[in-house]
Amino acid sequence: MKKGVLFALAGYAIWGFFPLYFKTLQAAPAFQIMAHRVVWSFLLMTAILIFRKELKPMLSAATPRIVFLYAIAGTLLAINWVTYVWGVNAGYVVEASLGYFINPLVSVLLGVIFLRERLRPLQWVPVVLAGVGVTYLTVSMGKLPWIALVLALSFGLYGLMKKITPLGSLQGLTLETAAVFLPTLAYLIIEQVRGVGAFVNAGVNTTLLLAATGVVTAIPLIFFSAGTKLIPLTTVGLLQYITPTTQFLLGVFVFKEGFSSNQVIGFVIIWIALILFTMENLLHYRPVAVETAISSSQAKN
Repeated sequence: MKKGVLFALAGYAIWGFFPLYFKTLQAAPAFQIMAHRVVWSFLLMTAILIFRKELKPMLSAATPRIVFLYAIAGTLLAINWVTYVWGVNAGYVVEASLGYFINPLVSVLLGVIFLRERLRPLQWVPVVLAGVGVTYLTVSMGKLPWIALVLALSFGLYGLMKKITPLGSLQGLTLETAAVFLPTLAYLIIEQVRGVGAFVNAGVNTTLLLAATGVVTAIPLIFFSAGTKLIPLTTVGLLQYITPTTQFLLGVFVFKEGFSSNQVIGFVIIWIALILFTMENLLHYRPVAVETAISSSQAKN
């Protein structure tokens, strides 16, 4: 259990500090960073699967339907990545963190819409409250927080696709990046031929950092995958807020982004929604966990 928590903590913490990494890549356009992330992630994941002798089983399982689903997942992931990188490097780290704060509630809503999952009565309260918070931010600031909404929706839909696809996380990411590998590679080659590609042209540091995006993508994913297998889903739900909280603190205190009183009110409304959502889940699943433990104990006796 303790090892699982440490693994999950490591994954979420690394994701939380991602803005520091992508800020060092400001010499490269967001689309190029996203494309490099896809290309290097695909190459690294393929190498890992070959080493673990899991590539052939993955290819055997890749029916046309599965490939189609993972192609959709890969496209959503690319949209999420490019939006996030653009937001970070354009000075919207705080708004990007908002996207991942509201993502769990968006995921719940998508489950209701597409998977016909039923919300418990008290679960509707945080969902509605989060909607109020986003609406308040939109009206008070005079603009839609589109970065946050694109991040939350794209990652929520990505999670929905992962729920209906059968492969493990490493195999899944390999197939997802494979689906968008050729278009992104072609884009990078065209940019290099045009002389506007950041790779090599933007200096040694940027080139190495772009090449390392595959490793940076893989490490937290491996930690997260290992951790979630060892700890309860409720613990995962609590730990997931480490990422947007870290990003929010970086945006306010490290990158000195403006945080108006209207933003404070909007964020507080959303944070209250998340607290209510988390508490409701804890109260709901704790009796289930106790009952399961008692049943297991009785079965052993």
